[in-house]
Amino acid sequence: MKNNSSIRDYLKKATTCTSLLLLGASIGVGVNYLVNTPQLFARNTENTTLQERESLASGKLSTLAEDGNSNFISKVVREVGPAVVRINAQRTVTNQNSPAFNDPFFRQFFGNQIPQTPQEEIQQGTGSGFIISDDGKILTNAHVVEGATQVTVNLKDGRVLDGKVLGVDSLTDLAVIQVKGENLPVAQLGNSDNLVIGEWAIAIGNPLGLDNTVTTGIISATGRSSSQIGVGDKRLDFIQTDAAINPGNSGGPLLNVNGEVIAINTAIIKNAQGLGFAIPINRASEIAEKLITQGKVDHPYLGIAMVTLNEQTKQQLNQNEGFNLTNEEGVLIVKVVPNSPAAQAGLKSGDIIQSIEGEKMADPSQIQKKVESSQVGSDLTLNLQREKQSLKIPVTLGILPTTNQAQPQ
Repeated sequence: MKNNSSIRDYLKKATTCTSLLLLGASIGVGVNYLVNTPQLFARNTENTTLQERESLASGKLSTLAEDGNSNFISKVVREVGPAVVRINAQRTVTNQNSPAFNDPFFRQFFGNQIPQTPQEEIQQGTGSGFIISDDGKILTNAHVVEGATQVTVNLKDGRVLDGKVLGVDSLTDLAVIQVKGENLPVAQLGNSDNLVIGEWAIAIGNPLGLDNTVTTGIISATGRSSSQIGVGDKRLDFIQTDAAINPGNSGGPLLNVNGEVIAINTAIIKNAQGLGFAIPINRASEIAEKLITQGKVDHPYLGIAMVTLNEQTKQQLNQNEGFNLTNEEGVLIVKVVPNSPAAQAGLKSGDIIQSIEGEKMADPSQIQKKVESSQVGSDLTLNLQREKQSLKIPVTLGILPTTNQAQPQ
């Protein structure tokens, strides 16, 4: 996986969910489309330093804030707002009558008057996105456009452009759309690795159909795991912000005081206030690059389901599953997927993963991150405890099977 500096080098060469979580779009509605890209992203390589960001977080104004009668937020909005778009996605769904109406018992009452529903129904939804290249590539969330049969993009200047989905990655909830247009504004990308808790965060999007809505807040936390916010099947860490995010904000940018995109607004926790989550832009850039150049993303795959070994889970497993766990530490494998890399390497249900490549593992999210940061086809050496025996087993990572369902890691 490329790091942030390698992405910049590449770009220079290129020519310069449910119950706990509401995803911020009206509906979740991909077509792979491979293209040559003269410029993948517009990235500002002169990012603020960590010291400068800490100064901002402590209340000192940047030079951007010193703008006569205008505050720094309004300046950011003026500069970046034109690059933020509304995405309208349309999909066709097939409806079927309830099987109950085919039962002879019901037919004796209804006869030929059984109510009929349309066989096909058009569903529409909206979300947000932002332009990342001057040739019309737009970054957004996968759930905004996944399954869409038609996509249109509304620009702030009033233009409405047809969009084509270049690629969708459900596992990271990211997608890239292509539009054709001239003189398109481009959002500059920042560096999400240098964020300081408490620094300003500015969200722009189209919540609840209210276009070009701006909200502000701070960076509340970084490194929130997908399991912490109720989407354990996603391979992401999230940035937490208290900037207001609502349905329709999905795919819009979260900005710093310099007007750089630091994250993509993605989710809110149901019935909570001041809890919004966004995908760090460094991670999003890596995924977007692959979607543009390959039309898809191959994620590394181990093939296990697992649980953290704490006192509560030990007690439950001992009582309900017949385990005899006492002082063991690590992550317990509760299932090995047949024919997976883990199965081929000889891993078994009941094995306890204590470390990977010498790095101690205490919970499943750590293993998820370790796998995701590795390359497909590479080997990971797992240190296991199997009953009273210590084992060291290498596993060659495969490609995660493509499916709409949650997958083991």
